[in-house]
Amino acid sequence: MPDLDLNLLVALDALLRDRSVSAAARKLGLSTSAMSRTLARLRAATGDPLLVPAGRALVATPRAEAIAEEVRSLTIAVRAVLSPPPQLDIRTLKRDFTLRTNEAFVQLHAARLAAAVMAAAPGVRLRFVAKPDKEIQSLRDGTIDLDIGVVAGDGAELRAQTLFRDRFVGIVRAGHPLLTADPLTAEHFVAWGHVVASRRRQFVGGVDPALAALGLSRVVRVVVPSFPAVVAVAAESDLIGMVPRSFSPADLGGRIALFELPVATPEIVVSQIWHPRMDADFGHRWLRGLIFESFRSPPAAIRGSERSGSLERLEGTADR
Repeated sequence: MPDLDLNLLVALDALLRDRSVSAAARKLGLSTSAMSRTLARLRAATGDPLLVPAGRALVATPRAEAIAEEVRSLTIAVRAVLSPPPQLDIRTLKRDFTLRTNEAFVQLHAARLAAAVMAAAPGVRLRFVAKPDKEIQSLRDGTIDLDIGVVAGDGAELRAQTLFRDRFVGIVRAGHPLLTADPLTAEHFVAWGHVVASRRRQFVGGVDPALAALGLSRVVRVVVPSFPAVVAVAAESDLIGMVPRSFSPADLGGRIALFELPVATPEIVVSQIWHPRMDADFGHRWLRGLIFESFRSPPAAIRGSERSGSLERLEGTADR
């Protein structure tokens, strides 16, 4: 149907309801002559006169009478499809959202995000899934709704919104000899074995370029898949690890200590990432807004762990 014009459907609905060319023209904001030309096009398209004179009025033909109700229904449906969606009450939304995050994010933030969602939208459920890599096909096909983490270089088509900024700090078991170094130098730092978190199973990390610039290198003894695993290994060995500043596991109490790294490492920018196909989706927009607002101030759990005194040799706070 190369010549299909949906405006004809709207005009036909107005004509059949008003049975008047001039009244239909006023309703659609057209001149009477323009509406007369539209009626002529409708007659040609349907092969029926549709409306014919009866004295000073117009009456519908049997064909017009037969299709009037269907035309009305189609017009309503077309307007609904080609109009912005109505604003819904978020409390009535029933939907599941899938968030791809790393294990540390789940430990730190999943509980409070779930509580905020449940309070605002009881019918919404969150599904947190593991993040083995940063492939974007899952965002494209809707398998996941949001990817939370560092933006990958191959995601040019994606949308991203910064949630918070972080940085790496060192972690060792409490009482580790490294903590006696004052000041702690890069030479002290590389004198011990290291444990690294890497989804790609690599024996390098963000600190290595800075060490190489000083002519130094460290010996990585263990590679683990997550930051919680780094904490577990460091707490039970002499290995040195690195974790994001925001990840301060207070439940380990005096078993670990954090310290400032002796060299600079790149800033960690944590974002929520989605595909542009979800830009205008009502529920998706609401969830993005809720997550963004939740990071406008530091979570109470993190502030509490800082006050507890479990962060030895660490000064300052993360930029959030």
